This record gives sequence, C-alpha cells and structure tokens, in this order.
Amino acid sequence: MTERSIALVDDLRKLPAETTWVEFKENNIDPNAMGVRISALSNSARLADKHMAYMLWGIADDSHDVVGAQFEPSKEAHQRQPLEFWLAQRIRPSVDFQFKSIEHPQGRVVVLEIPAATTAPVEFDRTAYIRIGSATPRLADHSDKQKALWTKLQPFAWEGGIAAEYVSSDQVLDLIDYPSYFDLTKFPLPDNRAGIFDRLAHDKLIAADVGGNWNILNLGAILFAKDLSQFERLGRKAVRVVVYNGNSRADAITNRRDGQLGYANGFKGIISYISGLLPKNEYIGQAFREERAMYPDIAIRELVANALIHQDLTITGAGPTVEIFTDRIEITNPGIPLIEPIRFIDLPPRSRNEALASLMRRMRICEKQGSGVDKVINAAEIFQLPPPDFRIDGDNTKVILYAHRSFAEMTGAERIRACYQHAALKFLTGGKLTNSSLRERLGIADQNAAQVSRIIREAAREGLIKLSDPDSPRAGYVPFWA
Repeated sequence: MTERSIALVDDLRKLPAETTWVEFKENNIDPNAMGVRISALSNSARLADKHMAYMLWGIADDSHDVVGAQFEPSKEAHQRQPLEFWLAQRIRPSVDFQFKSIEHPQGRVVVLEIPAATTAPVEFDRTAYIRIGSATPRLADHSDKQKALWTKLQPFAWEGGIAAEYVSSDQVLDLIDYPSYFDLTKFPLPDNRAGIFDRLAHDKLIAADVGGNWNILNLGAILFAKDLSQFERLGRKAVRVVVYNGNSRADAITNRRDGQLGYANGFKGIISYISGLLPKNEYIGQAFREERAMYPDIAIRELVANALIHQDLTITGAGPTVEIFTDRIEITNPGIPLIEPIRFIDLPPRSRNEALASLMRRMRICEKQGSGVDKVINAAEIFQLPPPDFRIDGDNTKVILYAHRSFAEMTGAERIRACYQHAALKFLTGGKLTNSSLRERLGIADQNAAQVSRIIREAAREGLIKLSDPDSPRAGYVPFWA
C-alpha cells in the first residue's frame, strides 16, 4: 500500500489549511497532546462525514512541505509503556488507530490514521474533545457540537464501513456487479464510466479515495459483490444452505451451498435454489397428477429477505443460514432482534441496517410497509401448516417453518401459538378470532368445537388473546396488544 500512502500524503498536503479532521506536525510528540487530538480528530471526522482523521509528522504546518520526520512510533515509550499501548489504554471506546511510516519521495512522513467515531464520542482519559479551528476544547463545553455529533452517530452503521480501500476504477467494475444494480433499481445504465460511478457513489455503495481511486463500502459489497470471498471480512456473511437427510443435524448432509454473490444480485438465485431443494407433495386431480409445493414460496422469500436485512452485520464470522430438514426449515441470522419475536407480526420492523433495508425495498426484494411476517403466517394458514416459530436462539434470531402435520400431531404449544397468530391476523384485517374461524384454520370438524374452545381458553389464560368485548363473549377474541 506504499503507493496509496504516498497518494494520501499528497492529497492531504493539497488542503489549503488544516481541517477539523487533519493536523500537521513537524516533530512534536507529546503523548498527552496526542491522546487529546486522537479524541478530537475522531469526533470531528464523524461530524465532517469522513471515515478517517489524520495526524501527520514531517510536514510543515504553514507550507505543507515535506520536511522529514524523526518520530519513530514503535520506539517511543511513555510511563514505561510502549506509546501505542499507553494511548490505546486511555482511548474509549476503543479506536483502531494506526501509525504508518511512509518513505515519501521528498522525505520520511509518519501518518497516524484515526477512524471516525462510530457508536459514541471518543474520549481520552474519560474526556471527549472536539476540533474548532486549530483548538481542541472539551466537547462538553460546546453543546451545539455535542448535539450535532450525537445526531451523526445515531444513524451511523456497519453499511458505511470500508470493505476494500484504494481500488482502481477497473477493480470496482470487476468486483461489483454494477449491471445488476442498475437493473434492480430501474435506473438506465449510463453510457460512460463517470455516470456509473456517480450513481454508485450516490447510493453510498462506493466512496472516493485518494489519488483518483475508490473505496468499496460494505453496503456495496454485501449487496452487489460478484464474489463475497474477494472481500476479506465478508466471505462468511454469504448465505449458506444446508440440506439434511433426516430431522437432525446428526443426519447426513445431502446438499450444501455457500453463496458467493451479494444479497441483491444473488437473491433470485438463492430463492430458486432453495425452492428446487424443497420436497413436493403429489396431488391427483381429475385427469392428471401434479406436484404441489410443501412450503409456500412467499414464506420462503419473505423469511430469507428478513434474515438478510435484520441480521447484526457487526458479528464477524457469521451469516444467514437456511437449514432444510425432512420435517421443517430453519432460517437463522446472527443477532438478537430489536423487538420481541411475539410482536413480529404487528410492530413495524426495526432494522440495524437502515441503508441496506431501504435499498432492498427500492429493489422490491422485501416489503415496503412491514416485515412480511403477516404474509408468512397467512401463507402457513392457507397451507394448513403448523404455526411458524419465531424465537431467539442464543445470539441469533431463528424462524422455523414446519412441514404439514395434522391437528392431532401438533403439540399443545403449537396449538396455542396458532391460536395467537390467527387472532393477530384476524385483527390486522379488521376481524376477530372465533371458534369457527379457528376450526377452519386448524382443519377441525364442526363436531369437535369443544377442542377448539379449550385451545382458546388456554391462550387467554396465557395472556396471548383477550375478549374483544368483555361484556359480549360471542364478539370474538383479539390479540393481547390490541
């Protein structure tokens, strides 16, 4: 990266003066002042919408000429500790700052690269600082700056991180499936490179780097990579599909596929692949035999899309997984959901990945108004499947879609869950749960209405449903949150 480092130094030297996110030094290496400036520059970079802030030694402050640096970060110590270690102990939240020694054609330069604040203002020795001109006052003394910084921090997310830095225009076009981007977003493909790059940058898939090169952002790579393994930290985030020859993970694996494409350009293919693996039931009509899907296509599509969008992308080494057993499908994504699973059906979805979710909605890959969970549950009712199970599994979110089982084969918990989900669906469409509607949902004959009454009473006892009108028991039931 020597070429990039020299280009970075030259780009920063072209600045007309120091900015709130760049500071030039000749050879001043006061450790405490350095810690204060790490805090101030990191916070100021976030305010300036920069990914990185910089301190440079060996550069004249006034002319920006390279004068050469004697500073050797790896050899410096403070209070009997290596300088970098001493600084890292006092910076909170932890910031992955890095010293780089660069042999510039005009002399040696040391660059300290400081990532912009992400989750909270960066502090040195429990105090946050900010840059105002060339001064570095306490952030707490400037409430306007403090408020503006928190506003910037709130929407900052993983999507804005860098997946690959300092790549050429040719490399961007080699790594990113830009034709799919234009096809899915319905923008006409520009007839020149400048138009392509302007559009990709506008949607924050890429960002300009130094020396006329580009950074591919996480959002661009995760959605439109031609091969996710080409990005060091993203290969394990591809969708993995595993098929077992039985009902247990101890059974033999008959098919396995680790995805390579990004989530957007690979979505249609992964859904087709999953659908092709799912078992089908044979139906004999009046004249012909035909195969019917065991699971609703819309349920598979919505659940996979939700797993992609709502996962915690900051968890390393993990991605969405679809496991197909003979009696069920389990779809798992890393991260605990931001709302309780029981409320997936009615509450508006909350996503950690707003930019990703917004773009996938624009491309019609996922629901615009909701999470699609109501469609999943409705499809399960139409197919008369056991109710889907939405649960927290350790640090993951898991949805289980079960193959057909008769009412007699359902567990007590499944019957009660079906009752709650049916009440929720009815309420969302302006209706009420009744003994009759639940009998129809569960495929129970009219003469067995007493069985359904027991399920309704048990669901009410568990606080999942309630009478819509306490003075009129025949008025029907609604979910507990109605």
